[in-house]
Amino acid sequence: MNISKSSISIAITTALISLSSVAQSNSVDDIERITVTSSFNNQPLAQAPTSVAIIGEQQINDQAIQHFEELINSVANLNFSGGTSRPKYLQIRGVGERSEYRGAPNSSVGFIVDDINLSGLGMAASMYDVQQVEVLRGPQGARYGANALAGLIYIKSNDPTQTPEHGFKATAGNDDLFNLAGYSAGAITDKLSYRVSVEQHQQNGYRDNVYLNKDDTNAIDEFSGKFKLRYIASDDLNIDFTYLFADNDNGFDAWTLDNNGFDTTTDDPGVDKQKSHGAALKFSYNGLSFASFDAITSYTTTEHQHGYDGDWANDDYWASKSCIDDDVAAPCEYNYLWNKTAKRDVWSQEFRLTSNESSRIFDNTTAWLVGAYISELDESNDLDSSYNGWPDEVVDSEYSASNYAVFTQLDSILSYGHQLSVGLRIENRSADYSDSVGDKFDPSETMWGGHIALSKAINSEQSAYIRIAQGYKAGGFNMGLPAQLSQYKEFDTETLVNYEFGVQSTLLENTLSSRLAVFYMDRKDQQVNASQQNPDKPQQFTIYTANATSSSSYGLELELKYQVSNNLSIDSTIGYLKATYDDYAYQDKYGANIDISGRELAHAPNYTFSLGATYRNDDGLMANINWTGKDEFYFSDSHSEKAASSNLLNAKIAYEFSDWSVSLWARNLTDEKVATRGFFFGNEPDLDWTAKKYVRYGAPRQVGVTVDYNF
Repeated sequence: MNISKSSISIAITTALISLSSVAQSNSVDDIERITVTSSFNNQPLAQAPTSVAIIGEQQINDQAIQHFEELINSVANLNFSGGTSRPKYLQIRGVGERSEYRGAPNSSVGFIVDDINLSGLGMAASMYDVQQVEVLRGPQGARYGANALAGLIYIKSNDPTQTPEHGFKATAGNDDLFNLAGYSAGAITDKLSYRVSVEQHQQNGYRDNVYLNKDDTNAIDEFSGKFKLRYIASDDLNIDFTYLFADNDNGFDAWTLDNNGFDTTTDDPGVDKQKSHGAALKFSYNGLSFASFDAITSYTTTEHQHGYDGDWANDDYWASKSCIDDDVAAPCEYNYLWNKTAKRDVWSQEFRLTSNESSRIFDNTTAWLVGAYISELDESNDLDSSYNGWPDEVVDSEYSASNYAVFTQLDSILSYGHQLSVGLRIENRSADYSDSVGDKFDPSETMWGGHIALSKAINSEQSAYIRIAQGYKAGGFNMGLPAQLSQYKEFDTETLVNYEFGVQSTLLENTLSSRLAVFYMDRKDQQVNASQQNPDKPQQFTIYTANATSSSSYGLELELKYQVSNNLSIDSTIGYLKATYDDYAYQDKYGANIDISGRELAHAPNYTFSLGATYRNDDGLMANINWTGKDEFYFSDSHSEKAASSNLLNAKIAYEFSDWSVSLWARNLTDEKVATRGFFFGNEPDLDWTAKKYVRYGAPRQVGVTVDYNF
């Protein structure tokens, strides 16, 4: 089901035009008013001078989304790398990580859940009892504590309420899917309220291990929970506490030598485990005469294990193959196991002063924000691999990083309906790393970023903005590199300048809203994920980071929401991206120079799109259909293999009553085979380690039934 970009545009345009007359002939409700909660002043979406996508609770429920992984395709210019059981490596506008890091964690895409930093740990992101998901594209850091080069993903769960609210949800589906979740909220006292939610998700997985005769070697077993308290101490002081827990005990048996994608033959399936505890404490005080004061303290501790069978087969399979050793043919012996365990602790403290109406400056035209941010990250990593029963790569490492930042933002009301926003962030990052093979690094540097944005209300229905923002990503180091890669021991800081123009409109008597952002990004000293197979030890696959001289990107995001009638709504997104290297060359495993200047970046599809419709009638019938797709893209910068373009069709039909509903849903209804990760290297000794393409595929068709009860 391959399509062209023009056909996408024609389909969306035709649908909107054909339905416009229907909208005008029916009495309709206004489109939903949405607020950007990650903004320091809870800014209405229609006024936000930046490209931001928001997926609300209603859309999450209508599309039967259970995990963050399932909504990625609905966000323009958002992609991921399926290197683990859940997406941990995300790319916004082609910027982000793609694989298991070696050395120090430093994510280009910020990932925050209720003020708790889970950057690089996104597999903990359950969508149950979530108010909305915000995806802010481009550099962020002048209005929020944590820095983010590519953009910020902020997940906001529902808050405590004084009004009693309770509910549970049960789901069953194919591959032995079982999901049970529940929440409860209400008042403890007239000033103290709570909200608690828990979810248990289990599924055998969609891969069968035909060698072990098991169907659960890629199973999902995830338990998550949130607990929130809100204490209204006085008219001026609110205290919010959030505790998050995630225990993911997932299997990892994803790769096949024949690329069938679903029937594996490993004799030692791997694991992908993550146990996270996170807490955030927020004080909001409005009793100062000149400003409101916010203090946010957060702490996260995570234990993670990722292990796999690196030969992707079994002893019997390899013994049936013939290998040449010293010009003598003999049965192959290939047994490679890789396992990494990590423990990460992250603490952060943020302070913010925000002006009130009486303390605005410049003749009461300018609101201001000043803030300070401190974070401490400590991580220990134990890498243990074995080759044919002998230790191969065995490395124990310790890493710590300290970040100190100050930031400020001014939002000014100018004449003739103009508004000016200026932000600045200065940050010092120092790190310390050592490991058991003798590598030591202690980099320290000071960086800056910020933005300037000018917006104008054209009329009551339209506004426009221009924005220039600079972001940064600290330099770092690569541990355990072989001699031929010694020049990459350290890499430099990356800077990104984003130029953006946007238009927001509300048309047809508030029934049609649109957001258009056009952007150009200039990246200097771009940090590139690279990989190389060791020609002397082909079982070893070195992943490292290098600097490209420069790259540039341009594109757009278009989002449309159309309330056709009281019963029917349509939403669509289109993302276009052209991201290419201006100047970048690397050496392959044999020392040959490979120049990919002018080539597109990896995991940066030229287009992404979604088109969905939701229908509800007065008798409780609800139906949703959602079509998403993306263009082909390079799997890696280190080879030329691509993922094919893909399209997914999801659907849901339900009966909804006052306090309960029952629904039938399906994802990937047409059972498309979608590639999420790919390699090009030698992994078969009987073929003399000749490089070939290996592909991992996403989930096939999944069908389930959900019962939801709220009281």
